Amino acid sequence: MTEQVPPAGTPDLPPQDAGAGHPGGVPADGEVGAARGSASGGVTRGSVPGGSVSGGGAAGETADVVVVGAGPAGSAVSYYLATSGLDVLLLEKTHFPREKVCGDGLTPRAVRALTAMGVPLPENDGWLRNRGLRIIGGGGRIELDWPELSSYPGYGLVRARTDFDQILARHAQKAGARLLEGVAVTGPLVDDRTGRITGVTTRDGRSFRGRLVVAADGNSSRLSVAMGLHKREDRPLGVAVRTYYTSPRHDDDYLEAWLDLWDGSSLLPGYGWIFGMGDGTSNVGVGLLNTSAGFGEIDYRGLLRRWLAAMPAEWGFVEENRTQPVRGAALPMAFNRTPHYTRGLMLVGDAGGMVNPFNGEGIAYALESAEVAARVITQALARTTPAGRELVLQTYPRQLKDAYGGYYTLGRIFVELIGKPSFMKFATKHGVKRPAVMRFSMKLLGNLTETRGGDAVDRLLNAVSKMTPAA
Repeated sequence: MTEQVPPAGTPDLPPQDAGAGHPGGVPADGEVGAARGSASGGVTRGSVPGGSVSGGGAAGETADVVVVGAGPAGSAVSYYLATSGLDVLLLEKTHFPREKVCGDGLTPRAVRALTAMGVPLPENDGWLRNRGLRIIGGGGRIELDWPELSSYPGYGLVRARTDFDQILARHAQKAGARLLEGVAVTGPLVDDRTGRITGVTTRDGRSFRGRLVVAADGNSSRLSVAMGLHKREDRPLGVAVRTYYTSPRHDDDYLEAWLDLWDGSSLLPGYGWIFGMGDGTSNVGVGLLNTSAGFGEIDYRGLLRRWLAAMPAEWGFVEENRTQPVRGAALPMAFNRTPHYTRGLMLVGDAGGMVNPFNGEGIAYALESAEVAARVITQALARTTPAGRELVLQTYPRQLKDAYGGYYTLGRIFVELIGKPSFMKFATKHGVKRPAVMRFSMKLLGNLTETRGGDAVDRLLNAVSKMTPAA
């Protein structure tokens, strides 16, 4: 359920204001390295005028835009900016390929975003298609195909994050972005006079300067924190843990979600998942919300072990078949860091807390927010005055709110409700066994409705989202 962002090329940005996963819900990549050499939390101040590139660094250390973090959001914004003809520096603290905690599942919403970027998705090259979602809980079991919509493809994908992020980063490179790997950002360069960010410093002592800086450094977003942007305590947060097992279930046609997660006698707000990878292994994990009692005290790895112990032995989810460590990550939801633009710094993906609170999906919103950000930046940098540029840049938060704000508010209400064990138990017991209710729930939780028109469910969900106050 969403009001779509305007198509690329919209003249001068009419107002409109933005992600693991279960499917896709994980922190974005490229988290900024720990600050060093600064008593002020990594902020380095200088006299570079805001809104212009300083020539004080070595060759190759200036650009129109500096992007910190080469996860889905960072690579996507770099791709779109490069295709617009801007000089983009994309800084990634690690080297590809590298691991990231994720469910590796991509909904049709994410597939649409990848297609819009022109990313090749051949089935014979590791992109495993799925038909929909299998939901198990409350004594019921149902298979729901992804809805057939003009706005979204009727299939999802699975792709391991081990090389998914690398594919997007290389795609941005092909478009003209300059990717630097192994570059850990330690803090912002800030102009003393204006308070604007003019670049970043790195662990190896270099400085990279740009007319604008994009924070795509994931859930922790240390760059945002160094600029005074902290997480909002009034927004939901999730935690996910996952690992991989060799299993005969590796080529399942459906993403599978289990709603019966128990901690003793309490039904927890979250779900377990089993996503076949198509390579002989399955991605298996659990995700929980912070609305549960004792959220910070739960042994998540122990919960995963207990849940898997109840699975059929023939599925092979036992220690001797585990191929990867059990890893965990936080899921920043429903705009949990704002504002999304301030003083020359723009937040995309998980850095801005854009994970869907209904289902923990982050990748789709990382890609979509990146497209919005790139469109805004392109239009802004074409303006000839600082005031004109700032006027355009200030539309970014409004566009995100228009696109997702009402939906995320509904998600916050949903999160509060399922945090009550009695409601969660009622919903799983009486919902899973009713196909009409579950088809409605799939569209709601997956944010998958026609932009205009559609069936009665589409029109209802779109109307409710528009009428709900923005998050």
